[in-house]
Amino acid sequence: MEALLKLEKVQRVLSLMGSRGLSGSGSDSGASDGGGGDRFLAHFLLFLVQPFDSLSMEKKALLVSDLLRKVNVDTLEEVCHLGSIECTSGEGRIIPASTSDQDISLGDPLQPNKKLKLHAEKLTVQEAPMVGFHAMRRANSTIEDFVRTVRSYFMFHGLDVNKAQSIFKFLPVLCFTESYIYQLDDLNEYNLQMVPGNDASLTVLERENRTSNEASLTGMLNVLDDLLQRQGLMTDQLRNELKSGIQYWSLERKLCQALSRNDKISIEDVMEAIHLKSFDYRVLNLLMYRLTGQQVNEVHMEFLSISEFLVEISDDLYDYEDDVMNNTFNILRMFAAIYGPSEAPKMLAKCIGEAEEKYERFSKKLDPTLSGSYWRRCEEATKEGGKMSGHAYGTWNIPPLIRDEEFFRLERSNKRDASAITIT
Repeated sequence: MEALLKLEKVQRVLSLMGSRGLSGSGSDSGASDGGGGDRFLAHFLLFLVQPFDSLSMEKKALLVSDLLRKVNVDTLEEVCHLGSIECTSGEGRIIPASTSDQDISLGDPLQPNKKLKLHAEKLTVQEAPMVGFHAMRRANSTIEDFVRTVRSYFMFHGLDVNKAQSIFKFLPVLCFTESYIYQLDDLNEYNLQMVPGNDASLTVLERENRTSNEASLTGMLNVLDDLLQRQGLMTDQLRNELKSGIQYWSLERKLCQALSRNDKISIEDVMEAIHLKSFDYRVLNLLMYRLTGQQVNEVHMEFLSISEFLVEISDDLYDYEDDVMNNTFNILRMFAAIYGPSEAPKMLAKCIGEAEEKYERFSKKLDPTLSGSYWRRCEEATKEGGKMSGHAYGTWNIPPLIRDEEFFRLERSNKRDASAITIT
């Protein structure tokens, strides 16, 4: 009788799934499984609605949604081992239940004999950090910058960027790390898309999703920390720089959301944010010290920190309109909110002048040969990039301020829509 009642529940859920378009039988994955896919989904939905501690159904849906983005077949196979469960892989292989370390075939058609050593104490969902193609594309310009353009850090490690071996030897670690950071930056920017007045109109689910996204940044950065630790690359100084990323994203959300609400912001928060913004370059630089087996040169780090500050301002001036459109951190936006449209350019120019003086002083602490090479590289990069703004190598160009950001966003969006209709 109990079995019949369970079957009846499953059938009712199957009917609901069909009426709501939730059936998986029409997809590639479920077209030839005899309805097994739909039955699995029905059982899964019934499981989700079962009471568990104080978790609401909305919270459970968020947790499962976040988990499923990270889980793959290899993860499920690992869970089989941890949970002493006998299960079948996607290739039809029976995975024997076991909690001991063992080699299992990955079933890779390109490498049929490839083995993976599983260590039970290390097998968690977060042990396999991955990056997406979009994040890799965004990271590409930073890596190029780090290696050979404006912020050419390789020369500070005695490496010749004209030799391919110098680059490709370290590229996997640098690319993966920067791509992973950009992936987290995308998640943070997702939370910055809310413009004035939107907070009150958010549903409970949207608020929980937003909070979950913000809280997950720290957890996801811990995954990168753990990966670098296991590669023998982690240091306390590097870990602190990774934490600077969390501080920057938190400040960016605080400042940009305050602008959206027309709330006051402090110059202290703004200056801290612009200094923290280049944390990823310092992460990459500290990784280079570990990869090359050298001690961290604090004089170089301090000089590069000033250079980073000036280049971030230059980039913010260049990207000013886009940053307004996307409601992301931009020092000119912040100065305009603090000092007003007429005084903001003057105050920013003063800030730039003070930083340039400091840059000149610290450049004299460098080895003359290194200092000369760095200056020449920056001059070349400025000409190659065609930017007018740039410390010591070009003219600073502060763009006209946008006095009504909300109107600017609306006007540009309307122009884009009109352009899209015309093209169609």
